[in-house]
Amino acid sequence: MTRWAAVDGGQSGLRMRWLPDGRTGTGPGYVHVSDGVEAVIRSVRLAAHAAGEGTAHAAARERVAVACLGLSGITLDAGTSPVLAAGVARVLGAEEVRLCGDMVTSHAGALPEGYGVVLAAGTGVVCLAVDADGSWHRVDGWGYLFGDAGGAFAIGRAGLVAALRARDGRGPATALAGALDEDLTRLYTSPTLTKDVARLAIRVLACAAEGDPVASAIVEDAAADLADTIGAAVAFLRGTGEVPVACTGGVFAAGEQVFGPLRTRLAAGVPRARLGPAAGSALDGAARLATGPPGPYAGLISVHRFRP
Repeated sequence: MTRWAAVDGGQSGLRMRWLPDGRTGTGPGYVHVSDGVEAVIRSVRLAAHAAGEGTAHAAARERVAVACLGLSGITLDAGTSPVLAAGVARVLGAEEVRLCGDMVTSHAGALPEGYGVVLAAGTGVVCLAVDADGSWHRVDGWGYLFGDAGGAFAIGRAGLVAALRARDGRGPATALAGALDEDLTRLYTSPTLTKDVARLAIRVLACAAEGDPVASAIVEDAAADLADTIGAAVAFLRGTGEVPVACTGGVFAAGEQVFGPLRTRLAAGVPRARLGPAAGSALDGAARLATGPPGPYAGLISVHRFRP
């Protein structure tokens, strides 16, 4: 039996799907850049075992034609990619490993036609615009220190800053002061700092939903940042016609709380943007790129082949 494997991985966790049976499994996220390759390989191994009969042992007895991994938070350069691909091939028994950033799999899953803009906002933020001729342009994705504007880390950090300012008397009173009662010493020394801070976004959104003006302003600012990112991506695409725009990632689990202000910002400043639902997830995109041709993403995928 021939199998294919699709993987969507990031700092918050890793998901894997075996094809064609659709069995899925999950593994932990990976945080340390220095340990990125080994951490991803370990997580893929755990996800494969979690997928039931689609374990690494079962896969080794069957032909795994292609494994496609869409990953965030790890640099897929000439030094990293071959080592990572070899490790994944060894774990899954894959004859070919395709590696790319999660912006590629997010786009492939959300816009199957290939043309348009996809914004992925989870712990971080990255946006990919693909034109009709296959040319592409990335916006943001610069990491939590210097970019990822409007992502969960940015929202969580802004909420924590507002809470501390309120406690000190340097800022307006806010329900965030009670909702974000964090041990700063633990956060500063945490090996999972980005994940820990990103999780606080849920509480910021909850306070905003309850009408807290400080939390509401943070959510509005995040939507404005996301709209700016989409605007920059849309501006790359030639012509004057409408551009399909899809949004994916955990930030949008808040629904209209984020989509509402985002839609308002786009209507006012990015009239070409036609915001619509994503056709599928980044994992769906990885499945598509594992089982079919790369299409407009050929220049964004690193392909590694191994002897069966």
